[in-house]
Amino acid sequence: MTVLDSRALNRATLARQLLLERTDLPALDAVAHLCGLQAQEPQEPFTGLWSRLRAFEPAELSELLVGRQVVRTHLMRRTVHLVTADDALAWRTRHDAMLRQRVLGVYRRELDGVDLTELAAAGRAVLADGEPRSMPELARAVADRWPAPGPRALGEMLVAALVPVVQLPPRGMWREKAGVRYLPLSAWLGLDVPAPPDVVVGAELVRRYLAAYGPAATADLRAWSGLAGLPAAVASVRDELVSFRDERGRELLDLPDAPRPDQDTPAPVRYLPAFDNALLGYADRTRIVDDAHRHLSVAGSRVLLADGRVTATWTLEAGTVVVSPLRRLARAERGAVCEEGEAVALFLSDGEHRGIRVES
Repeated sequence: MTVLDSRALNRATLARQLLLERTDLPALDAVAHLCGLQAQEPQEPFTGLWSRLRAFEPAELSELLVGRQVVRTHLMRRTVHLVTADDALAWRTRHDAMLRQRVLGVYRRELDGVDLTELAAAGRAVLADGEPRSMPELARAVADRWPAPGPRALGEMLVAALVPVVQLPPRGMWREKAGVRYLPLSAWLGLDVPAPPDVVVGAELVRRYLAAYGPAATADLRAWSGLAGLPAAVASVRDELVSFRDERGRELLDLPDAPRPDQDTPAPVRYLPAFDNALLGYADRTRIVDDAHRHLSVAGSRVLLADGRVTATWTLEAGTVVVSPLRRLARAERGAVCEEGEAVALFLSDGEHRGIRVES
């Protein structure tokens, strides 16, 4: 079985994640290809798409939100993701049990004795009037029946697990600072949330994940999705897939015709947003970040890729991109970091600033 070292896996990841070369895909198609973008920080998906698309305009994504073609909802790993409406409808039911267990993992003591079926019914009844509500408002509306858990536990269980809901615009729109208000996914889209067979949904999740993240191990698939029960789905499509090994001996699965570029393919500098799934989409992240810096992927740090690997963190200060290297930058790298950094600054400041500072 062919062994793929970390550099080969890195180039495959960059190609699948649209980071090896910017693409002309429309924003909707890019969101679909990437299986969504993690989006608990509302403005970060704009940088994620800018780093991947040649002619991305922020208004395009805002219009998709207002037009109900993409939605913000709790999905993979119980985190807020920006996904297409089609994927939200197709995938939500498959994630229900995981979402409940993850909320219980935080609030099990507070929710002890609460009948979750009854709580879900009460939440749906409150939202049935079509009035958008914040999480505290929804929790207060049912708290007279369950006073003991407190509003935080009730609200989290309702909006992150029991009732498929979306975060309504203007939340998540370009340059908008708006609170979170919820409506049921079915009401917002005017479509029922289906409950297709688990294996059918799981098989499609496997294919879609590998198209955007492969080659990957089943542990990587679990880390990305948060779902533990995918062995049947993997088994159902295994005959469609090809297998490799990584340097640790793990079996890696992939789609046969998916891109696996030569490991010496040049990789451009890319500025990634906080919580980018190019890092979070794996259990073993060494293909893109050294173990010593693995914590950056969950700490909310914006990271910079040079030669395809996490090489620095970056922030925006008064229109200036400030880069903090994790290692010494070669002269050629520094030039590319500055050039791309000026472009990021222009993008994030709507063309008003192009400043960049690289710290020692």
